[in-house]
Amino acid sequence: MLFRKNYYTLVAGLREYALDSDTKGFDAPAIIAEVKENVSSGDRRIVELLYTYYDIQNIVSLRSGREYFSRLGNLSREELEEELTAPSRLPAWLGRIVTAYNAAEKEGAESVAEDEELDMEASFERNLFAAYYRQCEKSPSRFMRRWSEFDRTLRNISAAFAARRRNMPVADVIVGGGDIAAALSRSSAADFGIKGEVAYVDQVMSAVADAGNLVEKENTIDAIRWDMAGELTEMNYFDIDYILGYLVRINIIDRWAALDPQRGREMLHKLVGSLKGEGLPADDNGRE
Repeated sequence: MLFRKNYYTLVAGLREYALDSDTKGFDAPAIIAEVKENVSSGDRRIVELLYTYYDIQNIVSLRSGREYFSRLGNLSREELEEELTAPSRLPAWLGRIVTAYNAAEKEGAESVAEDEELDMEASFERNLFAAYYRQCEKSPSRFMRRWSEFDRTLRNISAAFAARRRNMPVADVIVGGGDIAAALSRSSAADFGIKGEVAYVDQVMSAVADAGNLVEKENTIDAIRWDMAGELTEMNYFDIDYILGYLVRINIIDRWAALDPQRGREMLHKLVGSLKGEGLPADDNGRE
């Protein structure tokens, strides 16, 4: 079993930061930067992998000419604009996809070197996210492996119900493989035949069906994420997995601070309540 570094001081600092944020203003990028500066180089790479998701969102947005840009990614807008032309800062597995699509646009897809993990008939976005989840599967962090599997499944289910509602081919919106992805792509059942496999299917189905209330839909989906982040770190207290679960909830709060400030404040209060330390075991030196 690999040695796992514990971050007693950092976790205590995150608790204090959350408490202060209630009055001084919530700043997710500052929290993320604080974490990156105070973890080991190996754990920093895991944190950066978590936030590569937002880099991918930003890459897709920039490449399609949209204004949207998440402030949670590892790289700035200016850096990513350069990466879209000549990748150098992006992880190699990500830069390879950008390079392949650039070549395909210039020379035609048939001229791109064969890559068994790259489907040039699929969208740029699907290839990026499929590669992202493959990387997460290899992470040394148990949280990252389990969280990414959950996150991909949740997003696939939500996208599948939305695509069906719009009479779009469901298979075109599914990322990655596995039994659940296959069922979503092929099943004609109302619940895609996965109700017994995934506990939150009814919640997602109900949320997506209420097309007139986008905010409530997103609230339902993020509530599922919030609960899962807590569930996956239930037995972690000071290690990188605990911190990752904390960051996932910080990401959710940041999103709601923009979408619905009142909802964002409520979620911050909920996070503060979970970080007060009740029930946390003392470490070997008697600290809590």
